[in-house]
Amino acid sequence: MMLLGLLFTPLVFFAGWVPTAVAAPAKVGFIVVAPDRGFLGNQEVRSLVEEFKQSYPAALGLVGREYTGVEGEYAVYLTRAVQELKQAGATEIIAIPLFLSEADPLLNRVKPLMPVYAGGLPIRWAPAMGQDYLIGQIILDRVDALSEHPESERLILVGTGATDDANDKALKADLDKLLAYVKRYKNFREAETVVYYDREAPNAEHKNKDIKDHMFAQMAKHGRTLLVPAFIGPKFDHSMSLTTWLDAQFKNTHVVYKPVELLPHPNALLWLKKTANKETPAAANKIGVVIMPHGSTQPWNDAVEATIKPLMSKYPIEMAYGMADPQIIQEAVSRLEQRGMTRIVFVRMYALDHHMKSLTDYILGLSHHPQSGGHGGHDHHAAPPHQVRTAALFSTFGGYEQNPDIALILHKRIAEVSTDPAKETVLLVAHGEGTDEGNDKWLAVMNQNIERLRQDPHCAQLRAVKALTVREDWPKQREKAVAEVRAVIEEAGKQGRVLVIANRLYGSGPYKKMLNGLTYEINEKGLVDPIMTRWLEDGLTRVTAELTHSKNEQSASAQP
Repeated sequence: MMLLGLLFTPLVFFAGWVPTAVAAPAKVGFIVVAPDRGFLGNQEVRSLVEEFKQSYPAALGLVGREYTGVEGEYAVYLTRAVQELKQAGATEIIAIPLFLSEADPLLNRVKPLMPVYAGGLPIRWAPAMGQDYLIGQIILDRVDALSEHPESERLILVGTGATDDANDKALKADLDKLLAYVKRYKNFREAETVVYYDREAPNAEHKNKDIKDHMFAQMAKHGRTLLVPAFIGPKFDHSMSLTTWLDAQFKNTHVVYKPVELLPHPNALLWLKKTANKETPAAANKIGVVIMPHGSTQPWNDAVEATIKPLMSKYPIEMAYGMADPQIIQEAVSRLEQRGMTRIVFVRMYALDHHMKSLTDYILGLSHHPQSGGHGGHDHHAAPPHQVRTAALFSTFGGYEQNPDIALILHKRIAEVSTDPAKETVLLVAHGEGTDEGNDKWLAVMNQNIERLRQDPHCAQLRAVKALTVREDWPKQREKAVAEVRAVIEEAGKQGRVLVIANRLYGSGPYKKMLNGLTYEINEKGLVDPIMTRWLEDGLTRVTAELTHSKNEQSASAQP
């Protein structure tokens, strides 16, 4: 019986065991909640949403200024949109507000009631349009179409829909953010925002007259005044629209104006897709790569691409040579989007993790404020660079010299020229930075690699291994740095051979010219090596894993 009991016990255990159900991933559907603009305006919105639907499960839900709640006449449009998404298999709904501001009164009437239309599906709201720089670019484009000499012009951005003083303040705050975006690129003599009141708002007629009088006073001043609509307004036909009404208000003035509002514009579709990408799990086959090395002559570029070539069969890769050239980066990003990529890993193939980071982060839309951050700290952009126009989401990494395995490459370069280590001094010579802080950081990284080199039996025998920079792009610092390198070579040469190792990606740059007349031996091969390929692949593997396993796609980004 005991034996039977022992045999039977596991059977009872397994018979009672029920495997834990693995929840199926939610299938997200997107409802674009848009204001009812009338025949022509709704045509524009429908066209936009139809394009969006080619890439994402989406439906359009219209709401109008007469929206009165759950049982009102607009309920049918919202309910129909939800049913369309349900039929497409959606198990979760993201509502995307085609409204400029979170403070829009109509949007705030609809928001709390959306769960009623969702039919039991969970529903979340994405941010309104004005929070994304892509919308700032629309305003900038409208301004560019009018402006000639901004330093002698005044700009007025016009919004609409305020219901009271508090709402006016909130709407104006969002318009002010868009104006601030424009002012990054255009230095106007004067620039301001105004918000017209909704015609049904208390005291609207008086408020709007004050706004109109203020604008007339501005237009009477010397110089051109630009009037730019910053709204998505009614557009029943080409003559019955908010933009034509605004045109009529100032027809007999010298104002510079075009009756063109936010829509239509290509960035509106990019914004919808970008919003959807933030809410859609990343798929490995939708992740592309942009690699940005400094770039130089063709031999330099060929040597670098030889380290990248082994990865071409594993990842969709585009090159963006240069020092954060916005146009080159845009072209590389656009090529990846055309290949179906929705996430992009941007690799700064520069020595240290901060090289070009602040500048490229701004260009990629990962930061709001551009800062100087060139290779070694030089700033080639007096004005901010243009940001990429894309729906893709970005993660980044960089700083190959901070990879401990770089010491293995340096060991190879030393071994290639070393013959009698006990009588040799090795100098690792790098580009260097303009600021003392940045230059010291570079030297610290190089000295860490020297510590690793010293653990090797061959390198342990060397008379000395030193880290030096020439700070080659800054004349004042360069003169002192080169003099120091020359002095070290002259002094070390009295004791034996001096080996200069080019501590840069490829070649030796201006070193030979800088060190002309001295006795030394140089290895110019640089750091191009299969180990560099491994650094790239390790970084791409890590970031791809973070993206595909991230629970919060909106904040997923790789840090150096």
